[in-house]
Amino acid sequence: MLQPRYGRICLTTICCLLGTHALARDIPHHAQTISSEADEPLQSGGGTVSDLPLEGSNFQRVLYLPPAREAKGLMIMFAGGTGELDIDKHGRIKNAKNFVVRSSDLWRERGYGVLLVDALDHRSLRGQRSTAAYAGVIARIVAFARETTRAPLWVLGTSQGSIAAMNAASHAGQNGIAGLILTESVSILGGSHETVFDSHPENVRVPSLVVANRDDQCKVAPPSMANAIAQAIHNARVTVLNVSGGVQHSQDNCGSLTPHGYYGIEDKVVDGIVDWMQKTRP
Repeated sequence: MLQPRYGRICLTTICCLLGTHALARDIPHHAQTISSEADEPLQSGGGTVSDLPLEGSNFQRVLYLPPAREAKGLMIMFAGGTGELDIDKHGRIKNAKNFVVRSSDLWRERGYGVLLVDALDHRSLRGQRSTAAYAGVIARIVAFARETTRAPLWVLGTSQGSIAAMNAASHAGQNGIAGLILTESVSILGGSHETVFDSHPENVRVPSLVVANRDDQCKVAPPSMANAIAQAIHNARVTVLNVSGGVQHSQDNCGSLTPHGYYGIEDKVVDGIVDWMQKTRP
């Protein structure tokens, strides 16, 4: 059995290492506030849409966005909320507010392809992400990703999507993916009736990163639970990355356009995660 090794990264230190460009984009510790959330336009089409056949008549739609330069890896991205991105056949995304969608170009600029995972048959994933049945769906997604690139595969989930990402890693063994990234993970039982702890973190065998925003006010994803999540992944190397800041652009503290969704600090968070991935290169 592997002995757990826990590490901490201070985002301020990372920004210093990355240079003044990252610091210039920094946001003060206290979250900024905007009074209301406006509707966002559709994300423009692009990339490659694939409908992966599943048992029965079901299918899993994914959108592959290639890296803007030489590939360093591929990010398999699980969105939060219901998981419904509503990707159409042209690659346009109706529900484009989620962090994994808003940050997709940032990953591509840094040399990482992005595979966005939509909800099954465009239906809510709440309550399903930790199940054995959904683990089978994830295995199909990972297999497709492996067919798409020879670059290392990284699994990232945000909020409710972290439950799916944990499920992916707990069933991947030691050779399926390069690492697991959990961002603002749902760790307190809420309306979906499942948390990251239901996805068998004890079975994860790949390097893992737990990202927690000190300014996150979402009741089901408190930053104070980051260490508990890390300790639950006790058969792999785990790092906790603490961040702070963000803009409150929604009345819903668990919404995408808030500190919970890293709204306004996307560059900073992506840079912190990329720094960890480069140090954890398989």
